[in-house]
Amino acid sequence: MPIFPRASAALVSSISSVLLCLALPQVSMAVEAAEGAKLSSKSSSKPSAAVNVFIGTGGDGHTFPGATRPFGMVQLSPDTQVRHFKQSYPWAAGYRYEDDSILGFSHTHFSGTGHSDLGDVLLMPYSGETKWEPGYPERAFSGYRSRFSHKYEQAEPGYYAVKLLDHDIQVELTASERVGLHRYRYAAGEEAKILVDLRNSIYDYKSKNLWSSMRVRNGTLVTGMRETRGWAAGRQLYFAMQFSQPFIQRDIQNREEAVEYRGFAGPGSNGKDKVKIEGKALVASFDFGQAKDQTVMVKVAISAVSEEGAIANLQEMSGWDFNAERAKASAAWDEALSAINIEAKSEMRSMAYTALYHSMMGPSLFMDSDGRYRGPDNQIHQAQGFRFHSTFSLWDTYRALHPLLSLVQPRQRNADFVNSLVASQQYSPDGILPVWQFHGLETWCMIGYHAVPVIADLYMKGVGGFDAEAALDAMVKSAEYGPYGGLQHYMKYGYVPTDLEPEAASKTVEYAFDDWTIARMAEKMGKADIAKKFYARAQYYRNVFDPKTGFIRARKSNGEFRVPFDPAVSNFGSDYTEGSAWQYSWYMPHDNAGLISMLGGDAAAIAKIDQVFDAKVDEKIYAHMEDISGLIGHYAHGNEPSHHVAYLYNYFGAPWKTQARLQQIMDSQYHAGADGLAGNDDLGQMSAWFVFTSLGFYPVAPGSNEYVIGRPFVDKATLNLPNGKRFTIRADNLSKAAMYVGAVSLNGKALEQNFITHEQIMQGGELVFRMQTTPNKQWGNARTARPYTQTTYGVQ
Repeated sequence: MPIFPRASAALVSSISSVLLCLALPQVSMAVEAAEGAKLSSKSSSKPSAAVNVFIGTGGDGHTFPGATRPFGMVQLSPDTQVRHFKQSYPWAAGYRYEDDSILGFSHTHFSGTGHSDLGDVLLMPYSGETKWEPGYPERAFSGYRSRFSHKYEQAEPGYYAVKLLDHDIQVELTASERVGLHRYRYAAGEEAKILVDLRNSIYDYKSKNLWSSMRVRNGTLVTGMRETRGWAAGRQLYFAMQFSQPFIQRDIQNREEAVEYRGFAGPGSNGKDKVKIEGKALVASFDFGQAKDQTVMVKVAISAVSEEGAIANLQEMSGWDFNAERAKASAAWDEALSAINIEAKSEMRSMAYTALYHSMMGPSLFMDSDGRYRGPDNQIHQAQGFRFHSTFSLWDTYRALHPLLSLVQPRQRNADFVNSLVASQQYSPDGILPVWQFHGLETWCMIGYHAVPVIADLYMKGVGGFDAEAALDAMVKSAEYGPYGGLQHYMKYGYVPTDLEPEAASKTVEYAFDDWTIARMAEKMGKADIAKKFYARAQYYRNVFDPKTGFIRARKSNGEFRVPFDPAVSNFGSDYTEGSAWQYSWYMPHDNAGLISMLGGDAAAIAKIDQVFDAKVDEKIYAHMEDISGLIGHYAHGNEPSHHVAYLYNYFGAPWKTQARLQQIMDSQYHAGADGLAGNDDLGQMSAWFVFTSLGFYPVAPGSNEYVIGRPFVDKATLNLPNGKRFTIRADNLSKAAMYVGAVSLNGKALEQNFITHEQIMQGGELVFRMQTTPNKQWGNARTARPYTQTTYGVQ
């Protein structure tokens, strides 16, 4: 695989104008290119200049490099995958850095997921003969795709540019929240043409496209829609596409097999030659002839409601000043990223800001400018007093992403998330909170009811702006909905029986944590009966712990553990979700004292967790599981169940071991290259882990209002908090060798606790770490210094 150059984003920015000018084929474009170069030559003080958007676009990171706004509805990015490719997993985001050809630029993408979908409304500029199929990269000129070189590719937050080598066309992309803006520069003397492909650019349209339509409204405006049955069945997306100048000829075809091709040609520029075509495989070509200044621009607005809604959303981007829109996108990212001022060595600073950038991709806005959106019942609803968001990868993001957003996003944004979740529950055909939702629709992917800890964590932190009574009601209904995920058995037996439900061990322990967060919120609201009930359910994890082996194991409905048992076995549909007993036996983040007691005390717990990291593991035992990656022994950083494990030493009285393990993880699982993420970023969870860890603390148990202290990896960082206060973290004597914490102080006073509270952060102040080369085994080891846990220490 090509290795992405580990240049800092500032260096990339400083040379980008030169590369961009080299990519432009015509001298007449030099003025506009120079204007673009001014924008890309940002001061290094701007956080967006430190972002390297290509981190994670290779390997298993599954991120995309295209243009979007923070939490934007449009994610306009290149797609490089081979259409109809059966193994879609590597191209889950549409783009892979290893590829050398592009088939077009579509307007919706997932950032870092382990499942491929989206890629809506693909545009591809071209000249010469019209080719209706994308072709294959190993057969040059076989279709409309084009080769490209990273030498002529530039990207930064809110902007992407590339030269299409086979077509000799320079492409630039930027975006507002609901509108993607394209600027295409064609070679002199060449006809300017644009192909629009409504067949899904990431999935095989033959099995996933249910229907699509395209309507030519006049010479510059085209609208349409597509309905798919991919990850979310019956998903509808509408678009409005406006050209900067009228086309002189157009041809729209339905390429569906056994359907007669229907082509249309005509001037189409006076608004009288309107046409609408429908089918499962629509492709259109628009010919602009000799375009003015060899340039054509296109705006594409999307909507989940209607074509008229998409047309209205176009008004979000007035005029055709590409550089002005690019500047707005850049400013939006600088504002969002300035939530943390990071001082660190260039590569670490770039990695930290890139991680922060990736943590602001989702949940994404998903409503029209008038507040209408499509809900989980596939009906249209009106948001009242909030902005509806979707794309909730909750099994991943409740762990660190949402706790991070509580610190770096305005209270209103976080309230919008809760209101969106609660509104979804109210319109859900099943009456429960989202499990894994995108574009308003439920996918039922993964396990747990993890919207619950997202809401509880924000409530416990005092984030208002939502109806707590309605939220708690939605949480309880989700936790008591028997038909979902074996919950009826969980409530009956006190665990999920493996002979009645797959992934039983994982479901039991994850349900128990969710239940604890319900209890926490109910207790704070004065709902004693609800709190008592769910505190009791939070202890159900004990029912699947086997004291003989020291592992979480699945039990049958007769109470017996399933045999035979191998703690390293993992399979889809088995007892564990994307993991094994080695990874899941640490999942009781709300009650680590209970785990210590069951394992036999601190020393036994430390020895057991050491085995996780130090085991000599043949990676072949996990090779069949795509999501189990980033292995250090049995620890799998590329997947979420392991993310809190390194911090557990703090609960066992050995925070110095946490510090050493974090160094091991950071060194082996992240770097400033295209393959710099060890696993799927999962809508920002991998990146949120990095942000927290680089600052020096991590939310092991969302809902506890505590962050477990690890060790910082940046020299200094200042959180510009949503309440207007500042909280600074400083690492004195930080170096690669000085990986251990010698002492910690908070606002000038020694901090003996190995955790810090949310309230302490929100009050503002300064947290100072004194780093050293040898471990301080006395700091933070006292029982009174350890983080929150539900069980009293010493309980048998």
